[in-house]
Amino acid sequence: MAQYQKIPDEIKLLPLKKKLELLYGDGFWKVRGIEDFGLKPFLVADGPHGLRKQVDKGDQLGIMAAFPATCFPTASLLACSFDQDLIFQMGQAIAREALHQHVAVVLGPGVNIKRNPLCGRNFEYFSEDPLLSGKMGAAFIKGVQSRGVGTSLKHYAANNQETNRLTINAVIDARALHEIYLKPFEIAVKEAKPYTIMCSYNRINGTYSSENNWLLNDVLRNKWGYRGLVVTDWGAINDDFLARKSGTDLEMPGIGRRDINLKRGIKKGLLDEDDVNVCVNNIYELHLKVKELEYGNDGHYEEHFSLARKIAAESSVLLKNNGVLPLKSFDNVAILGAFAALPRYQGTGSSKVNPFRLVSFIEALKNENIKANYALGYKSNGDEIDDKFEQEALELAKQKDIIVIFAGLPDAYESEGFDRSKMSLPDSHLSLIEKVVALKKKVIIILAGGSVMELPFADQVDGLLLTYLAGEACGPAVVDVLLGRVNPSGKLPETWPLTYKDVPSGN
Repeated sequence: MAQYQKIPDEIKLLPLKKKLELLYGDGFWKVRGIEDFGLKPFLVADGPHGLRKQVDKGDQLGIMAAFPATCFPTASLLACSFDQDLIFQMGQAIAREALHQHVAVVLGPGVNIKRNPLCGRNFEYFSEDPLLSGKMGAAFIKGVQSRGVGTSLKHYAANNQETNRLTINAVIDARALHEIYLKPFEIAVKEAKPYTIMCSYNRINGTYSSENNWLLNDVLRNKWGYRGLVVTDWGAINDDFLARKSGTDLEMPGIGRRDINLKRGIKKGLLDEDDVNVCVNNIYELHLKVKELEYGNDGHYEEHFSLARKIAAESSVLLKNNGVLPLKSFDNVAILGAFAALPRYQGTGSSKVNPFRLVSFIEALKNENIKANYALGYKSNGDEIDDKFEQEALELAKQKDIIVIFAGLPDAYESEGFDRSKMSLPDSHLSLIEKVVALKKKVIIILAGGSVMELPFADQVDGLLLTYLAGEACGPAVVDVLLGRVNPSGKLPETWPLTYKDVPSGN
């Protein structure tokens, strides 16, 4: 038990069956109410760069349909801004949409360290630097909670890869653990006081996070002074009884009659009612924080589209410019690459947003009555070179003086649930770039993807603009940057090795 906790008598006097029912959710997204105190159930929903409130049955992998919401740039691009005020504004916007959609707690931000560039979920995290990660996470939390909506700081802790994430044992020495992997959480907890913290699936030095008393009580509550609730990642409970004794308050999702097994554990002496009372009190305290929320007001989605555009443009990183940018017009410019019309703008998994209004680069030009000299160049998803598409792109490139190529990582390359197999771009993207460079024209590359990529062509092109995953307003944001309306002020928040062989954790 955390040192600070004193349990009110009214919590202790609740019927045991009711208390046990409170320890797990009502389905995928609902936290049970406490009728004895007049506290109604409330909803939680992903996510870290936009709301993902699901329409019907729930899932944690972004497969089922969700209500439309603003898809902001992902953390990989947000971190490039180094702008806490901008992230605060985004947090406020997400909270407004949460209130509009009757959501009390937003499941984000994620502040895990980018230990390896192949982590499939790197797009959802800020940096390899614990200070930057913690500060940006704190800004997000402050923004959301300034409107009364709760957050869930995740994934606590050391969830740095997707491969075997349910069982992997992260073996980390004390200094590295405290100074690198726990530090972002410590900063966010102390500066922003998130309503909830989500524990990770993995083990840390042999013990699962959900049942790690040292992690959840000794460090989080007793050392850092955390006073909120700990919720599992969806399905992260390993031992029903040890988890509740070790600092996990709420299990999500709630499937079946979990209370029956918990009661059996009490009878066998595997769980004490005192432990249950601690969990219930933390759930009760969360109820008190969100009970006065005023739901149903305007979601301000059009306004938030403009904010998403501003964040995407300002956060973009100009990696190279040999005097080719800004463009005066698109009259003598060839635009190549499927990503120009079918943008890669967010990651896949639990954070996947159903965008309120997605505008590609080609559509953004059309909206401004700018003619696009455009060819597909490659298929939008996959490695395979399409000779027809590539040849059409090359024929167009020969007719223009400047070529803008949209390239990067397709959806199938990175996602929650698996890690990337390589750090390189698809063969189809590399082939197109190589053949266009051979034409000896001025070439600008627009890079989209959630994480670090090998760039063998970097010294052969005139311009490189990195947008990471820029959200639903990615198209107009890139137009703004290319035409010089916005100065791309982003800076790299992580190391970009020349090749994967240069990655220390890759060996």
